[in-house]
Amino acid sequence: MKKLILALWLCLFMHAGISAQIVNRNEMVIDELMADPSPTVGLPNTEWVELRNCSSVSINLLGWKLGDASGISGSMPAYTLKPDSVVIVCTASAVAALSSFGTCISVTSFPTLDNAGDIIYLRSPQNKIIHAVNYTDQWYRNELKKDGGWSLEMIDTKNPCQGAANWIASTDSKGGTPGKRNSVDGINADHTAPRLLRAFATDSVTINLQFDEPLDSLKAVQLSNYTLSDGIGILPNILAVPPVFDQVVLHLSNVLQHQKIYQLTVHGISDCVGNAISNNISIQTGWASTADSLDVVINEILFNPRAGGVDYVELYNRSTKIIDLKKLSLANRNSTAQISNIFPLSSFGNLLLPDMYVVVTADASLVKRDYICLNPESFTEPSSMPSFNDDQGDVVLLNEQGKIVDELTYDAKWHFKLIDNPEGVSLERIDADGPTQQSDNWHSAASSVGYGTPTYKNSQFHLDDATSGELKLSPEIISPDNDGIDDVASLEYQLPTLGWVANITIFDAAGHIVRYLQRNALCGIKGNFRWDGLGEKNQALPVGIYIFLTELFNLEGKKKQFKQVIVLARRQ
Repeated sequence: MKKLILALWLCLFMHAGISAQIVNRNEMVIDELMADPSPTVGLPNTEWVELRNCSSVSINLLGWKLGDASGISGSMPAYTLKPDSVVIVCTASAVAALSSFGTCISVTSFPTLDNAGDIIYLRSPQNKIIHAVNYTDQWYRNELKKDGGWSLEMIDTKNPCQGAANWIASTDSKGGTPGKRNSVDGINADHTAPRLLRAFATDSVTINLQFDEPLDSLKAVQLSNYTLSDGIGILPNILAVPPVFDQVVLHLSNVLQHQKIYQLTVHGISDCVGNAISNNISIQTGWASTADSLDVVINEILFNPRAGGVDYVELYNRSTKIIDLKKLSLANRNSTAQISNIFPLSSFGNLLLPDMYVVVTADASLVKRDYICLNPESFTEPSSMPSFNDDQGDVVLLNEQGKIVDELTYDAKWHFKLIDNPEGVSLERIDADGPTQQSDNWHSAASSVGYGTPTYKNSQFHLDDATSGELKLSPEIISPDNDGIDDVASLEYQLPTLGWVANITIFDAAGHIVRYLQRNALCGIKGNFRWDGLGEKNQALPVGIYIFLTELFNLEGKKKQFKQVIVLARRQ
């Protein structure tokens, strides 16, 4: 009897020791996850996560839980995970299939891992968030692998704060490495301070800040690290939002005004490995208003992308209001002309300030690959996009009440008539104040800008027709020797109307053609063409005098011709 009592006391003591075991943030991490197991590559058709002990001591998993946005699992069983070791966690029904790959434990109510992205976190018995992963299917960095059968693996478990930069699809032939060291394991040190992506008011006295990576939650709540313009005070009850801690909520002592832009300054914030924002960074913020008719307009659309590309719709805020993209939706019309396929532009607060542009697309990286994007942050990627046909279709912009803010029924016939293949050519709005549905308020983007201007002013933007045409060739002397001084000639143009096409031919002093610089190039209102001093076959040309012959014409039969002289020299 005494031995039994002693054994019971010993068990109780051990259990108390386990529950009191303190584990710090990121000492245990989720270092691999299988969110989309089908079609299978070489692993069982089931979801799972792998945990790694990054601390220097053994950790008993009794009482630990996994959670996501929709709920939290039951407790893990007693299992001692040694330092630098891993364990697979899954549902009870998957244990048999996964045990052949490594040690596997189960939990009830295992979180359902969404294929496109989810937040999954690890909670200790003390209800402390130890690690969280906010993944998306873009983290695979591989179009084939994101379709299923491949796990996501953390590259460097010693730097768990980097998010997407520290994750990639497994390279193991089975599709993942449950129960063993990750196939992509390596050094991926984080030396970059967190970036403030956006700040938006959720009401008149609350501002939400979103950073690009998890923060040191203690520094994130220090009042001295934040300043708001116009004498708006910030209360000390600052919140670093779990489980990822990449968001901060500020509560204000004064009320924000609609249609007023405030300047928020942040400093002293660091990520969870200690990289600090050394200089003050500022961002514009404010309290959004409801978008009414034509406050935001459809400004540009690519509905027939290049092979491997994606559609995009550019919006322009022509009002004085601050508009929240979370409260706008993009849609199209079905075969019965009913509005359908309605998708919010953003799942989080994201402000569109007056006179600003935003590009809506399924994959910003592909748009940035195919076009010059002067404002690479001015993108939003909805959970889904309406489809836009290559020949004709509808683009409908709705506010949070379902009211139409702007609508365009486009037609590929609106493209400039001399464009043989409109694939990859966007249609640009000429005048933001002109009618959306007026066909002559739209024009193909100029060839000089790559046939698209996502995130910035259109190449075909409206200009006063009274402005006279002008061509300027500079410098007068070029020396194409790659020394960084006058290596390239630039022919800058400004035209009075749209629809002009340019042919530019370069002659030597004897009248011989040395270069066809442009043939049937569609011009914008303003732009430039450049000459590198080389001949038609990219050969070096002799020093001497050369003549630019620029011929401009349009579909109305108007023609203009310009001759300009330039000297090609070489430095001794």
